[in-house]
Amino acid sequence: MENKQAPVITIDGPAGSGKGTIAALLAQHLGWHLLDSGAIYRVAAQATLEAKLPLDDANAIVALIQNLEMHFEQGKVWRNGQDVSLAIRTPEAADATSRISALPAVRAALMNRQRAFRQLPGLVADGRDMGTVVFPDAKLKVFLTASPEIRAERRLKQLSEQGIYANITALIGEIKERDERDSNRPIAPLRPAADALIIDSSQMTPEQVLNLILQHQ
Repeated sequence: MENKQAPVITIDGPAGSGKGTIAALLAQHLGWHLLDSGAIYRVAAQATLEAKLPLDDANAIVALIQNLEMHFEQGKVWRNGQDVSLAIRTPEAADATSRISALPAVRAALMNRQRAFRQLPGLVADGRDMGTVVFPDAKLKVFLTASPEIRAERRLKQLSEQGIYANITALIGEIKERDERDSNRPIAPLRPAADALIIDSSQMTPEQVLNLILQHQ
């Protein structure tokens, strides 16, 4: 159950903006809980792909979600007792995540799971609609962004470290396409909250971004 007394800092932004890294650093610095909302959606998307369900079949996906057990432990993501940390990070899973997250019924099914992470002493939540939809009463809302080229370079490095081959030109195209889809979906589009602190991390180190957030929290 959500604890409304627990303070929340949200970090939203597009793929590759560095929000996951910053959220983890901030949660560690503050000693707060961490919610990687993207991982929750990725688990659902990867399970949908594994079950060979159509990515636009909201009813089937919601039924699948209701039978998923997922948790985070020591930097790993677990689904029904299986470590899916790498499986949910493939380009196919990323694309499927963007597609199913545009379905209102899927978003509703995952909402309570996200809000349950709000516990004392506090929560750092990273995603795309944390400050606009999931935790609109957050004490600080950050919108982190970077150029598509920089984000593609970061993604290429991440995939290479996992032993996954990718083409930088293709990644830039995929990122721009996903930005377009995420920003224009009718439900919870990717956008800064009206009161968000907007940070362009293109030319900043994670430590510089963290320090800037700490100055405002």
